[in-house]
Amino acid sequence: MRVFNKGSIFKYIGIILFYAIFQVLLSTGVLDDYIELNIILICINIILALGLNLITGFTGQFSLGHAAFMSIGAYTSAIVTAKLGLPFFVGIMLSGITAALAGIVIGIPTLRLKGDYLAIATLGFGEIVKILALNIDYIGGAIGFNDIPQYTNWTWAYGMTVLAVVLIKNFLNSYKGRACIAIREDEIAAEAMGVNTTFYKVLAFAIGAFFAGIAGSLYANYFYFIKPDSFNFMKSIDILVIVVFGGLGSIAGSIIGAIVLSVISLLLQSVSDLRMIVYALVLFGIMLFRPAGLMGNQEFKIFKKGADANGSVKGQ
Repeated sequence: MRVFNKGSIFKYIGIILFYAIFQVLLSTGVLDDYIELNIILICINIILALGLNLITGFTGQFSLGHAAFMSIGAYTSAIVTAKLGLPFFVGIMLSGITAALAGIVIGIPTLRLKGDYLAIATLGFGEIVKILALNIDYIGGAIGFNDIPQYTNWTWAYGMTVLAVVLIKNFLNSYKGRACIAIREDEIAAEAMGVNTTFYKVLAFAIGAFFAGIAGSLYANYFYFIKPDSFNFMKSIDILVIVVFGGLGSIAGSIIGAIVLSVISLLLQSVSDLRMIVYALVLFGIMLFRPAGLMGNQEFKIFKKGADANGSVKGQ
């Protein structure tokens, strides 16, 4: 594939222009700090949704412990930047690597399970991480970890979001990505064709955990303060809702789902008592009239070069 063909150049220009426009609006004060906060939250949610969609939507493994990997990344980055005084880039990379290693450790014994059993196992892992965080005084315990340097900004959030989209898209377009999709479609048939199903499930789990760790790092270094309850079971459910709402097996769906649900939550801030009711009704309507999610497993053209969401190969 040619990296610098006409279509690719337009994509790169669009990515840079989108960043530059928002950067100018933020720098000039046209968009205030509250809007910036919500934009950064959208970026974090996109990264989380992409990681979980790789695990659940593209590989077919039902996980309810994604917030645990975000928690590991958040605390790792907090320790690296606040206690060790290392650069933020080091914190981000170590957060992703630590979360990926945790994904491998939990993935090897649990990903031999399927369906509800796997969901329960990952849910248990999430609770274990939460209990450990509550009882380790070095990271603040139940009181929480405060005085974290605020390094996260629009540049970091946008850059990591673009990186997540590009890397996951390229992974899905590779042989390994098609193997993961084959496992989702029919694990027995994939294994019969020589696909090492356990290896690719663990690989997808590790990559998804890696990006959850990066999202956790961005979160910790934006809000100054984190606590174990910030990454509880309901946080995992929130991420799963974004993925299902946008469409399982769709990169574009994860992006749109994160944006739409974040905007809905923002618009309902003034009626906090009714927010969860309206939120639930919107989700109920989508599941009733569009059970496959907003995008289903379809993609925008920008994400469809190579292998599409169903694993077929487009002509080059």
